[in-house]
Amino acid sequence: MAGEAARFTVEADGPAWRLALAGRWLTGHVAPVDAPLRSAKPDRGRPAVVDLTRVEAMDTAGAWLVHRSLREWRRAGFAAEMTGGSDAVRRLIDTVGRLDAKCPDPPPPVNALAAIIGRTGKSTITILNEAGALLSFLGVTLTALLSSLVRPRRIRLTALFFHLENTGLNALPIVGLISFLVGVVLAFQGADQLSRFGAEIFTVNLVGIGVLREMGVLLTAIIVAGRSGSAFTAQIGTMKVNEEVAAMQVMGLDPIDVLVMPRVIALMITLPLLTFYADLMGLAGGAVMATLVLDISVFQFIRQLNDAVPLSAYWVGLVKAPVFAFVIALVGCFEGLRVEGSAESVGTLTTRSVVESIFLVITLDAAFSVFFAVIGI
Repeated sequence: MAGEAARFTVEADGPAWRLALAGRWLTGHVAPVDAPLRSAKPDRGRPAVVDLTRVEAMDTAGAWLVHRSLREWRRAGFAAEMTGGSDAVRRLIDTVGRLDAKCPDPPPPVNALAAIIGRTGKSTITILNEAGALLSFLGVTLTALLSSLVRPRRIRLTALFFHLENTGLNALPIVGLISFLVGVVLAFQGADQLSRFGAEIFTVNLVGIGVLREMGVLLTAIIVAGRSGSAFTAQIGTMKVNEEVAAMQVMGLDPIDVLVMPRVIALMITLPLLTFYADLMGLAGGAVMATLVLDISVFQFIRQLNDAVPLSAYWVGLVKAPVFAFVIALVGCFEGLRVEGSAESVGTLTTRSVVESIFLVITLDAAFSVFFAVIGI
């Protein structure tokens, strides 16, 4: 019905500017008048009057539109008031106004460039704070490690052998498979490129140098970071959530000695061994592919490998392993001890642990490469 629709008219009533409302100002009827009402502005120098006399019904949606208009006019410097209408309608508009006054004003719009700079600065401060905390934890861990080496009785052998099995023996299948496949890929790609120059035999050099010097230890460290480093964070983080670490401290036990040292020492032992195993599997993959693609026998592959790859290439790769292991275990335990509150924190910090460990491993590998190039190895 036409009488049910919310509507208004603007009238000049002597010195006043009058907005006369009529009809049913309910949720299902006010949408058509929203935009026109927002654009209705009083005349300069004249007070605004909202006449509610012909309003048939009103709910909070209609009351909000009336209150919004009055609020905007008053903020613009106009004198605005209501007239007519039932007591219930006027009380509803006043109630909506009081509730609106309690709501905070929306934040002012922020310049996009300023917002980007602000987020960048906030992230930088967070990263610096985390780096400082990690350096502090590094100092504590190194002190405990040196104390354990001076006084071996502090090492918990049961926990150490448990982590040796988990981080070393149980990781052999995945490390071996990936290293073998990487050796296959290196040999295949090298043979494909070098065959264009009639230098297929140098595929052995490529596989040997690539696997022994870089790929063996780097891939092993990345696998261990994703497998064992994340496990360290999840295990210690779950203990934090269950308040087992707090209970341990109440009993006078140091979490660094009980939780961190066995994991650090175990990983520093197993990662060099896993690297040696990965080197063998990578070379085996290269030998298999060289035999299939280049018709090079295994004995020819070994002879060429012995002539082309110096022993220093093997030691360059192996010497990185304990450093990578220490960093992976350090980050995994550090993030685990930072878990607070809930299982969600465990998941978040476990993910962060893996990302940080892989980033630091690759960064250290690049630093090692530059260092060995400078000293001529």
